[in-house]
Amino acid sequence: MIPEEARLFLDKAKACLARGRTILEAGVGEDAGRNAYLAGFHATQALIFARTGKIAKTHRSVHSEFSKLVITDTRLIEFRSFLRQTCELKAAADYETGADADVPLERADAALQAAPRFVGLISEMLA
Repeated sequence: MIPEEARLFLDKAKACLARGRTILEAGVGEDAGRNAYLAGFHATQALIFARTGKIAKTHRSVHSEFSKLVITDTRLIEFRSFLRQTCELKAAADYETGADADVPLERADAALQAAPRFVGLISEMLA
């Protein structure tokens, strides 16, 4: 059974996926890419909580714990760079200016293609 806190993180991840798709359809790559990252971020929080009982709140701690989990669970190997790559989209959208702030729709779409697989895998791992 999935712990309640982990289920809440997964629910939030799924909401980010839905929001990201809607935003992508509206043609806003920055927000779509950000939501792809946040979906992965919250799913990873669910996994961390389920495995350790701890809530990882910062981006740094989630990335660090995920790196450890990838080493110990080969099911995650395919997604070892997912958080880092999608975090780059979020960082561009949140902190960059000018042309550096643009997240091309193709990159946001690619991230939103991978994100449901990532969230789904974590959901399966916790089921």
